[in-house]
Amino acid sequence: MNSAEKAARLRHLHEDPELLVLVNVWDAVSATVVAGEPQTKALATAGHSIAATFGYGDGEQIPLELGLSLVERIVVAAGDLPVSADLDGGYGDAGETVRKAIGVGVVGANVEDRLRPLDESVARVEAIVAAGEAEGVPFVLNARTDALARGGDRGRDVWLPDAIERGKAYLDAGATSVFVPGPLDEDAVTELVAAFGPQKLSVIGFPGVPDQARLAELGVARITYGPLTQRVALTALQDAARAIYAGGGIPEGTRPLN
Repeated sequence: MNSAEKAARLRHLHEDPELLVLVNVWDAVSATVVAGEPQTKALATAGHSIAATFGYGDGEQIPLELGLSLVERIVVAAGDLPVSADLDGGYGDAGETVRKAIGVGVVGANVEDRLRPLDESVARVEAIVAAGEAEGVPFVLNARTDALARGGDRGRDVWLPDAIERGKAYLDAGATSVFVPGPLDEDAVTELVAAFGPQKLSVIGFPGVPDQARLAELGVARITYGPLTQRVALTALQDAARAIYAGGGIPEGTRPLN
């Protein structure tokens, strides 16, 4: 399956009324494990987790080329599954960054607005869409607005209308979906879906967010888990280390997944 076919598949998964559930991965072995599950329909990378793998903090502190080198390994491990990458804020030139990502086999991405002025953010969306078209790939942009993640202290009466205004503008500019990360309750999800339309909202599975069945009923397109999946793995590692230092051993039932 070539990149254009994978992108078309990923777009269809967003538009399907069935909620798209993506378990985020951060390296080749985590991608192999998740890709091996029969329920897996696509993979999504977690930028925070990839940066942490190399010892960098989140937020474009890891060099783009280094991050993409690992994403390329994830694409290989994914086989025919489409891969959506976390490209942070676009590394200064979102169109060129997406072009490079397409070059390593990525067919979709999250790109953050970081609450930049709306006209600048819309222009970035347009540049991403144009880059995909130029490469012959119907690129699946999950346009992220940080209206809540970076501006939640403004109060719900401010951040929610801001998220709606930004999201609608990104959809008009060609984004496939709008990602509003944060602890969204059911009322906020309902308002966002009403504003964007069904199968246009993407959320992260933080505590307090409605469960998958309810999100599907509400018309949400996609749920991801960001750096939380790596935290699950690291928690298990830390627990194992503590048990070993206490005189124990490897937990029973540990599977040879590497």
